[in-house]
Amino acid sequence: MRIVACEDDPRAVGRTGRIIDQVPPGPLGGRWTVHGVGLLIGPVLCHTRELRPA
Repeated sequence: MRIVACEDDPRAVGRTGRIIDQVPPGPLGGRWTVHGVGLLIGPVLCHTRELRPA
């Protein structure tokens, strides 16, 4: 997934990673966990609106 915005960590914007969640997030503000964004950036939490297919 390409990260187009990220409230959790702005350094992740423009990078790609993979979703590691087993189930979709809940409807009340749930976020996806994206891993593999960068060597010095750990897993980040992103809303669906902040992600695009890579």
